Amino acid sequence: MNDQANSVDERYATTPATLTSWSRQDTTWMLGLFGTAIGAGTLFLPINAGLGGFWPLVILAVLAFPMTFFAHRGLTRFVLSGRAGSDITDVVEEHFGVKAGALITLLYFFAIFPILLIYSVALTNTVSSFMEHQLHIMPPPRALLAFVLILGLLAVVRCGEQVIVKAMSLMVYPFIVALLFLAVYLIPHWNGGILSTASVVPAPSALLNTLWLAIPVMVFSFNHSPIISAFAVDQKRQYGEHADERSSQILSRAHLLMVVMVLFFVFSCVLTLSPAQLAEAKQQNLSILSYLANHFNNPTIAFAAPLIAFVAIAKSFLGHYIGASEGLKGLVLKSGRRPAAKTLDRMTAAFMLVVCWIVATLNPSILGMIETLGGPIIASILFLMPMYAIRKVPAMAKYRGQASNAFVTAVGLVAITALIYSLLS
Repeated sequence: MNDQANSVDERYATTPATLTSWSRQDTTWMLGLFGTAIGAGTLFLPINAGLGGFWPLVILAVLAFPMTFFAHRGLTRFVLSGRAGSDITDVVEEHFGVKAGALITLLYFFAIFPILLIYSVALTNTVSSFMEHQLHIMPPPRALLAFVLILGLLAVVRCGEQVIVKAMSLMVYPFIVALLFLAVYLIPHWNGGILSTASVVPAPSALLNTLWLAIPVMVFSFNHSPIISAFAVDQKRQYGEHADERSSQILSRAHLLMVVMVLFFVFSCVLTLSPAQLAEAKQQNLSILSYLANHFNNPTIAFAAPLIAFVAIAKSFLGHYIGASEGLKGLVLKSGRRPAAKTLDRMTAAFMLVVCWIVATLNPSILGMIETLGGPIIASILFLMPMYAIRKVPAMAKYRGQASNAFVTAVGLVAITALIYSLLS
């Protein structure tokens, strides 16, 4: 057994982790990370981020890459610090004990699973509306439509994690093209929009308050923590001791792609629409695509919007499924039950299908609140837990003393306090 382990270590040690050896699998993961992060929330980001005015948006744009990259790199390093093959729930238990492992696993599941339910509802609503308003056909009963859609996505899930990531990476291409098309389409319609607020520099207190409340919006628009654990496990399997270096390279490229693409789309929207129009879109609870379709009365956008939304929601559903199923399996195993791996996979898929189907059929309006409640938990796991581990866990001691640690901790505290304030106000 030791000889086998040594041979594996030698194979990892000789694996080059340089940009010249960039593989197709690395590209697949890069696009998979992009696909999990950039979903339906992106279609509301121009409204939420643009309402604060020009200067807060510029500051958020500058902070977007470091906020996204350093936080997710920290969580990746945390998972990599555990034993080979250990996911995030196992690593927490390894570093902080059985009770802490069980608690974090529970919180991890309840932070991600509600988002999966929200995507189930949103997917059903999007397809139903598309059939009725664009295709002019009567959609099937909601229960049947929801069942078929969720079953179709779970069929992809049943093919395995690698197939999920590949499917997501393929779905990213039309989404990138669609975002680029829309951003470029709006260029002739730029009329200054948010620039009307550029001449007024807000008072420092007002600026800080706006940024405080806006940072969570930016953080969760780029959040892909549900897939980070699976990503880190695969990097360790592929690159061994070089996993940290290679995963950082993949993350940096994925985040650069996210930030450039999304901010181009955001600025194109806010340069087209005035602050008053952005406020109207928020009041109507419309995505930026729906508002633009109505604003321009453009049949192309009206037809393309739900298709883009479908792709965005479907790929985010797949990415969040990885995290939610990981959490559920962890809960089952930590309860003392040890079913066979295939049996556990089937039990997890069956549970997800039934619950997602019931919620999508019922179409409850409370899901937005559930997502908000999960926000502080996600921020704690993404920002604070890895930074705490760097200070306390010997395996992560080599990362101590970096300025990025203080930055990630500060952003995490800002995001959590702002989310709690939003809940209480």
